[in-house]
Amino acid sequence: MKLKPSVFVLIILLIVLTGCATYYQKTIRFQSYIMEGEIEKARQWLNKNDKDKEGKNELLYHMYRGWVSWMLDDYNNSNADLETADLLIEDYRKQIGFEALALISNPRVKPYQAEDVEKVMVNYFKALNYIQLGNYEDAIVEARRITIKLQKLNDKYKDRKNRYSDDAFAHVIIGMLYDADHDYNNAFIAYRNALEAYQSIYAENFGLTAPMQLKEDILRTAYLTGFHDEVAYYEKQFGMGYEHQLTEGGDLVFFWHNGFGPVKSEWSLTFTMIPGDAGFVTYTNEEYGLTFPFYIGDRSHNEQAQLRDLSILRIAFPKYVERLPVFSEAFLELNGHTIPLELAEDINNIAFKTLHDRMLREFANALLRVATKRAMELAVREATAEHSRDDKIDAGDIAPAAITIMNAITEKADTRNWQTLPHSIYYTRVKLPTDQHKITLHVSGGKQSGSHDINVDIQEGKTTFYVFQSLESHLPGQ
Repeated sequence: MKLKPSVFVLIILLIVLTGCATYYQKTIRFQSYIMEGEIEKARQWLNKNDKDKEGKNELLYHMYRGWVSWMLDDYNNSNADLETADLLIEDYRKQIGFEALALISNPRVKPYQAEDVEKVMVNYFKALNYIQLGNYEDAIVEARRITIKLQKLNDKYKDRKNRYSDDAFAHVIIGMLYDADHDYNNAFIAYRNALEAYQSIYAENFGLTAPMQLKEDILRTAYLTGFHDEVAYYEKQFGMGYEHQLTEGGDLVFFWHNGFGPVKSEWSLTFTMIPGDAGFVTYTNEEYGLTFPFYIGDRSHNEQAQLRDLSILRIAFPKYVERLPVFSEAFLELNGHTIPLELAEDINNIAFKTLHDRMLREFANALLRVATKRAMELAVREATAEHSRDDKIDAGDIAPAAITIMNAITEKADTRNWQTLPHSIYYTRVKLPTDQHKITLHVSGGKQSGSHDINVDIQEGKTTFYVFQSLESHLPGQ
């Protein structure tokens, strides 16, 4: 029996579509430019390699362009790309053709949808752009959209909720912006919401408690609003007193983006099938204690028999590989005084935990994908055997072998992700006299350290926002 040309075409097409390299490996030149600080070259690379401008990686393309423009202080163009990315996230629709192709190959063939933390970081960078453009009103809108977007996402997760159900740092930013506009009432409310998110979500799920700076801002804005009972309440809760300082000048709010977040790689699980009753089979993995019932009762008798023959399945899943930052702590130095920067957002940790949550929600889909491909293999084997008997010839195992090879090659995880997000975000607030100031950012970690001189212009009664991105990170897995 000869293999039909259409089968060869399908196999070749699927091999081309899925590939073997991870997304990080495919974009290593771009990533190298970023880590070397060659941001303009990174933008040129994106402009030259613009095949992703349309297609399955369109969302990532605009995320990267938006980030690169932000790094180059090109805030309007940054927002233009991030707005496109935001619209792609909001308008995402499952497409039957891609879903069907993914069912017989893997999720890499589908348009990239983005992880939850990536979806809200689009709004975070849009907020930063608006802050630099002096548009606090739109910046507040973007920060609020972070919390609203997370609420909508979690409403869709019926059985396995996402631990990342609110973003504490988004509330901090909202508070900062109201604070900068001297709207201390709304600033206090936003800071209080941030505190609640740190206490109820971040401490339990991400091991991150409220920064001291947030506590100081809660006390200060409560005092300025005239909420003296709240001042007393939080003084007792925080174990610290508050004494209001009447000083002239303005504020510096300093953000430190440290390193880069994780990249995706691949791992696999082997499941053993246990037959059940009422149309169910159960796939189990003893190593991780995973058990998933799988309903096959509404299929034809032959399909049920084929699926029941699939006693062992190997399923590929994405996993994150951390890129440890070179530095682990930082402080500002000014006129002999040092001000520590505090961790406010651990994007790396959030990414790991939320991907784990997503995998638990999507195990059933992954099992369906692999079971469907194996059922195709069994069906081809059965048809080949029947053809051999009818023709009384030795048809061989060419077609079944081809399907087996195709299944093995195409069982790949989707390793795409937004790889220029910071590993973690730190911040502080400093009260400074009205004037030009040179401050020094000191960073350190292990045996390495560094310093950067930064000039800031402090205006009377105004808040100056400054963001510094440290590019130093170890390679994945190091």
